[in-house]
Amino acid sequence: MDEEYDVIVLGTGLKECILSGLLSVDGLKVLHMDRNDYYGGESTSLNLIQLWKKFRNDDKPPAHLGSSRDYNVDMIPKFMMANGTLVRVLIHTDVTKYLYFKAVDGSFVYNKGKVHKVPATDMEALKSPLMGIFEKRRARKFFIYVQDYDESDPKTHEGLDLTRVTTKELIAKYGLDDNTIDFIGHALALHRDDRYLNEPALDTVKRMKLYAESLARFQGGSPYIYPLYGLGELPQAFARLSAVYGGTYMLSKPECKVEFDEEGKVCGVTSEGETARCKKVVCDPSYLPNKVRKIGKVARAICIMSHPIPNTNDSHSVQVILPQKQLGRKSDMYLFCCSYSHNVAPKGKFIAFVSAEAETDNPELELKPGVDLLGPVDEIFYDNYDRYEPVNEPTLDNCFLSTSYDATTHFESTVIDVLNMYTLITGKVLDLSVDLSAASAAEE
Repeated sequence: MDEEYDVIVLGTGLKECILSGLLSVDGLKVLHMDRNDYYGGESTSLNLIQLWKKFRNDDKPPAHLGSSRDYNVDMIPKFMMANGTLVRVLIHTDVTKYLYFKAVDGSFVYNKGKVHKVPATDMEALKSPLMGIFEKRRARKFFIYVQDYDESDPKTHEGLDLTRVTTKELIAKYGLDDNTIDFIGHALALHRDDRYLNEPALDTVKRMKLYAESLARFQGGSPYIYPLYGLGELPQAFARLSAVYGGTYMLSKPECKVEFDEEGKVCGVTSEGETARCKKVVCDPSYLPNKVRKIGKVARAICIMSHPIPNTNDSHSVQVILPQKQLGRKSDMYLFCCSYSHNVAPKGKFIAFVSAEAETDNPELELKPGVDLLGPVDEIFYDNYDRYEPVNEPTLDNCFLSTSYDATTHFESTVIDVLNMYTLITGKVLDLSVDLSAASAAEE
């Protein structure tokens, strides 16, 4: 262990594992340590016995739930956009060869007390019960504008500069009502709250295009894909990648203490009396608690059920977004469900999550609108976790910290954090112009 490394990575959460993979591929000498004896940190997957230990302090789950090892319950459940940034990173690093994906059945939105399929194209807009007949025509025109919009071709801009025009102004031009704006902003563009309305419209248009392109990719009912056996496979796949490129892994390393020189720059990490020297440290907030601040907390419910979420066309994997306005909240609530069809539970069993940025100290009451949509549940666990973001100046101390995972049930915000960290660490921008078809073979 008494060696010098370019980078020491602490924690094997998804963000840290992606970075350690990317940095190893770049030819840096990487040491990756974790205080736990398992991969994944906060974003790990648990079997039934581990789930019972964590939430019930007991290692005897009821026999009727089936075999413990048939469960892979993700602690930070998120779907991947089929054409999204994470998939591009997977292809760029060739990690796709370690993983098998399957399309997610459904994408739904909560509106006026009911669950509806999210219309993503001009044709679907015409069929959607979310809108009346005249609104459908207006929405269809807007969808066509978005589908045809090409940033590099001014002819498609219809005289609008979307880097200046706000989303609110763009939508007003098409005369769409609040109800329609709600599902476009939250279920298609995947904004977490309503701040986007006063921001330049280009970001929202790009997000809508990503949704539509991802949806078209598998002709399925949603734009999302998800790994077989759950997300616990992802950190391990990036760990394998890092190892292939000479990265060193050590689990069960207690008290990874980050050492600083007299200028306050990181110079190594000590564990069990040995110090590994390094130029830079990458870690999650739990390894350097004095360099982060609390920015909120996530409330979540984890449920085991024997049926799909009602009103989702019997989807065996599905996301339902509950826009803030529908619930009188400050940010959205998310339902996530997957099942034995993605090998995360035994046959006939479904795992559902309800998550939201906590606005109260009572998760049971706060998550009730989401839990009520699930129908009868076999077991339910409630949980809160704090979210942190770094407050240090990496140019001064060479410490690069990730931000805690948010309540969203898709990966776009997570990967943006990773790419920003990559640029801070290396001074380079990761080139993600990859051939997206390279991932489709593995996804069947």
